[in-house]
Amino acid sequence: MLRSRDRNFMQQALDEARHAAAAGEVPVGAVLVRDGAVIARGHNTPIGDHDPTAHAEIRALRAAGAALGNYRLDGCTLYVTLEPCPMCLAAMTHARIDRVVYAAPDPRAGACGGAIDLNRAPWHHHPLVIDTGPCEQEAAELLRTFFEDRRD
Repeated sequence: MLRSRDRNFMQQALDEARHAAAAGEVPVGAVLVRDGAVIARGHNTPIGDHDPTAHAEIRALRAAGAALGNYRLDGCTLYVTLEPCPMCLAAMTHARIDRVVYAAPDPRAGACGGAIDLNRAPWHHHPLVIDTGPCEQEAAELLRTFFEDRRD
C-alpha cells in the first residue's frame, strides 16, 4: 500500500536517475530508506564502472550495507525508478529488504511481474512487499527521452 511519503522518496530516486542520464548511463535511480530516513542512494553506472552489476539497486544495497555494517537490511524499503531485473530482485531478497516501490514497469526485463514474477516463485524464500505507481509517468518519460536521444 502506497504511503504519503513514497512520492518524496521516489522523487529522490528520480534525482539519482538524472545523475545517471547526465553521465550517459541508462537513467535508473534508487534510494534505500529505513525508519523514514534515507540511508543509501544509487544510480546506474555499468558503463562508467565497466561493471555489469552496477545497477542503481545494487549500488544502493552496497552503500547501505557499508553504512550499516551489515548485509542484512531488514526494515528497509527500496525506491527505484524502474521495475527491478532478476539480478537486482535476487540481491534484495538476500539482503532481506522488506519492501520495494518502483515507478515504471519493465515489460522486457522486470522481475516483479513485468517479464517474470520471481517474487511469487514457489522456491522464493523471502517474498518482498512490492508496490508500484508513484511518479510512473515521470520515470517512464525520463527513460523514453534518454533512448530517443541516443537513437538520434
